[in-house]
Amino acid sequence: MNVLTEFSLFDKTSTLDGVYVTFMVNRLQMLYLLLIMPIYLVQPYMIWAILAVGVLSHFNLMILSKWFASDYSVKGYQGFSQLLGRPLLRFLAFLGLPLLLLKISILVLGYSEIVHQFVFPAVDRNWMLLFLMVVSIYMAAQGMEKTIRFIVIAFFCTIWMIVLYYSFFTYPIASLSDLYPLIPENSSDFFWKGILLIWSSLSGPEFLIFLAPWLGKNEKIPKYLSIGNAITVIEYLLLFVATQFFFGADLLRQAKFPMIEMIRYLQLPVFERIDIILIALYMFHFLFTIAIFLIYFYGGLRIIFQKRDEPINRLSFFLACLFIYVSLVLLNEWLWEEEQNVLVDFHIWAGAVSYILVPSFLVAMTKIKERTKGGTF
Repeated sequence: MNVLTEFSLFDKTSTLDGVYVTFMVNRLQMLYLLLIMPIYLVQPYMIWAILAVGVLSHFNLMILSKWFASDYSVKGYQGFSQLLGRPLLRFLAFLGLPLLLLKISILVLGYSEIVHQFVFPAVDRNWMLLFLMVVSIYMAAQGMEKTIRFIVIAFFCTIWMIVLYYSFFTYPIASLSDLYPLIPENSSDFFWKGILLIWSSLSGPEFLIFLAPWLGKNEKIPKYLSIGNAITVIEYLLLFVATQFFFGADLLRQAKFPMIEMIRYLQLPVFERIDIILIALYMFHFLFTIAIFLIYFYGGLRIIFQKRDEPINRLSFFLACLFIYVSLVLLNEWLWEEEQNVLVDFHIWAGAVSYILVPSFLVAMTKIKERTKGGTF
């Protein structure tokens, strides 16, 4: 294979069905809860916060759906260029690359920590980083369309796991008193940080704006977005209540990966360590998202360096991925152990801000552009 040869990352051979939107919304929203839930989401009354923020997320997705209904969305890069202008588009791409790098870092380092803690404690984590990156790069190199289709595998490999947590609702020591208090005694900083965490965890669908050319203009996009968000909220509620029954608020705060630790207590007649199987299946979930973000990162670099109209070659793509891998190794060696909470907090804020700003900004710019064209602005 000649690394200088051209290859296709952004080719489109067909328009994908809207059900892919539901799958992607749900899986993107379920990514970070597994990794960072115990930081702030521990008190029983956060049940109401999950419901309330889930409703707000629905309305935000309805705003996002207006972007998919616009003529600019299906044009991809050309649509963004026409709407925003190339200078502003380059500036936004420059702002977006650190966010993508942060998200990839949290995903890769977080998942590798889970594997290291529960499956391979004796293996150097840098080898795990290498494995995850190699597989993700291979997936991304297949092109955007094939990577999007992989969401079907990622979805069905993980969605069924929610059934396993049903047993914790009938746990011998489970009691409704574990869900008290249902009303916070005061609005502490911890409460508001919990709401921020939920909103940030529900972020991710805003990254679908770049996939509109493969999804096409579909009148049912709002429905598919809503269904994906509703499934996520139901999963959040079931998992959160299950953790309350099993741990209680005080112990939950001390558990780093509560959902994985709960599964370790389950035993099946055939498998004794079912948690290992689940962690392995979760890898498909993470690999899909990392691969998508790798393609985004490379596309952003091409926009910044004004190479968008030039052919894609393997060397430039692999160099971009190598930069990300080196960054991950440096973060793992220097920052992850000591400054993990700082990185996670920054990620929570970045996700929350991007989720609320991206849909509103795009829809506002579309309205302004339409009024300008119509001569009414």
